[in-house]
Amino acid sequence: MDASDSSDADATDAAAAAQRSPDHHRDRDHDRDSDGMLADSDGMLADSGGMLAEQLLRLTRRLHRIQSRQLEPIGITPAQFRLLRTVASYEAAPRMADLAQRLDVVPRAVTTLVDALEASGRVRRAPDPDSRRVVRIEITDEGRATLRSLRNARRAAAEEILAPLTADQREVLGGLLSALVDGMPGRRC
Repeated sequence: MDASDSSDADATDAAAAAQRSPDHHRDRDHDRDSDGMLADSDGMLADSGGMLAEQLLRLTRRLHRIQSRQLEPIGITPAQFRLLRTVASYEAAPRMADLAQRLDVVPRAVTTLVDALEASGRVRRAPDPDSRRVVRIEITDEGRATLRSLRNARRAAAEEILAPLTADQREVLGGLLSALVDGMPGRRC
């Protein structure tokens, strides 16, 4: 069993524990932490919020590992994928500052990502027609082709994660995730 299998088993155990009644928790070895929350012998929070947060973090890490594994043959990192996807989302080629703001990163991070994507032929720097000092970032045909491949890899990663769920469960999960994403103020990814 590799580390991801262990992590998946932990997430399954956590899901089962979250569905148990509060009385069941009293049957296990629990202590109260400094906030009065129930914690098991490993220090894991037994409250539903702590358990849900842990499950979400484990699921996110698993999805990231799967996506990274699928992106590797394409020769792009998850951060480069995010930048490429962001560049493609603009109607007109964005400035580096626009990308830094949209991605919520420092401009230097965008420069490093653009350098790598430009070296691979996926984006190009272009002068702004209205200002000689401004540089715009344009997606190339190679970048668009890469983006199509990356979207397919992303769908495959999501399908791998969602494989254990029925169609009805997927629909419920989609609604719950939409409620969480729509409830987040001002963040765009």
